[in-house]
Amino acid sequence: MPSQPQELPPPNLIVAMTGATGSILCVRLLEALKETRLRTHLVVSKWGFQTLKYETSVSPDDLRKLADAVYSDGDMAAPISSGSFPTIGMVIIPCSVKTLGAIAGGYGGNLITRAADVVLKERRKLVLAVREAPLSDIHLENMLRLSRAGAVIFPPVPAFYAMPKSVDDIAAHIVSRVLDQFGTYHTPTVRWQGFGSD
Repeated sequence: MPSQPQELPPPNLIVAMTGATGSILCVRLLEALKETRLRTHLVVSKWGFQTLKYETSVSPDDLRKLADAVYSDGDMAAPISSGSFPTIGMVIIPCSVKTLGAIAGGYGGNLITRAADVVLKERRKLVLAVREAPLSDIHLENMLRLSRAGAVIFPPVPAFYAMPKSVDDIAAHIVSRVLDQFGTYHTPTVRWQGFGSD
């Protein structure tokens, strides 16, 4: 008797948040991921939690509830610290330039940078929503180095053609574009359709 095809487990996606401004983007990303079949693995740095409390009304516990699995940034034995743990990649949103520099230098001093290093070495997708302005030569060189190593540098820039009416509109569009990087797991918000005919 032929065996029944087994349903594949949901793909794993690592989501990390560092202390750069823009913590609402991570919140909205996790909320959007709840509507997909992706399984989320969340890591937040110490300053990521501090920024979350400063910028939003979302508590650390509420944020953790949005993810399927949560790890301490100091847990270097977490499953996502190993390339043998299957993922489709990782997004760091927002990504501080401190984290950017550590990843560019191959310094896995915490779980966020270690997991990013693993994603790069396994040739999986790493998306870095780098949040800084203006950018120094050092920042730009680190971005170029990581881009050449296969990472996607994705500054969370608003798209005004989407006619945003609120910060949430801006965040939703950025999150939708970030999710585009990982395939067709979501329903996009606004897509550019051209100016049309006169």
